[in-house]
Amino acid sequence: MNTQYREEDKTVPISEKLKALYELQTVASEIDKIKTLRGELPLEVQDLEDDITGLKTRISNYEDDIKNLDTSIANRKAAIKESEALIAKYTEQQNNVRNNREYDSLNKEIEFQRLEMELSEKRIREFTAELFTKKEAIDSSKTQLKEREEDLDRKKKELDEITAETKIEEEKLKSKAEKIEDMIESRLLTAFKRIRKNARNGLAVVTVQRDACGGCFNKIPPQRQMDIANRKKIIVCEYCGRILVDKDIMEVEVGAED
Repeated sequence: MNTQYREEDKTVPISEKLKALYELQTVASEIDKIKTLRGELPLEVQDLEDDITGLKTRISNYEDDIKNLDTSIANRKAAIKESEALIAKYTEQQNNVRNNREYDSLNKEIEFQRLEMELSEKRIREFTAELFTKKEAIDSSKTQLKEREEDLDRKKKELDEITAETKIEEEKLKSKAEKIEDMIESRLLTAFKRIRKNARNGLAVVTVQRDACGGCFNKIPPQRQMDIANRKKIIVCEYCGRILVDKDIMEVEVGAED
């Protein structure tokens, strides 16, 4: 097929336009079959990559939390030493007080520092428990990360093997599809792509099979079948919106040479 179809070109027979659309559908369906061979692998690879990114971010956040907890524990330990020094200082000063008021004042300072020490010790216990939990979470996340990375390597190898087996064929089909698209007027090509996108099985052009639409299998009236067979106009299924062609087009296209 070497006719160049342009939107302004009114001389191209409808039958030739229908043949071009059907040929494009045939090539597109072959490409779909290749993609089906890959199955859910591309999506699985993407999901695993997202999981790995999320786990790495989680581990990084946990490590930052651990650094902050270590700093907080160190600060609390320093505060305890400071309180101990102050208690020793105030205790010594009590030996040189001149009256009970000074003694009681120093005693209150000592009690306050003891309370500060108890609070710091409590915080250290809390921080230590949280630190333990964070470290456990890191270990668990690292285990998950290793498993995900191993799964990703395996899935990528599977996908690469399938892609390598079908790459040449897919490239040939894509090149053929592009050549056919160049021969179809833009209005029809846009309609074809729209219908194909909305069709669950990717079929935009279907043949009449057993007096029914080859896409949705609804019955087609005899007169409408005759109109389809005459190829004088482009007819779409009134139920699913697919472009309809007669089965003779398929028979011709199967034996056609590029």
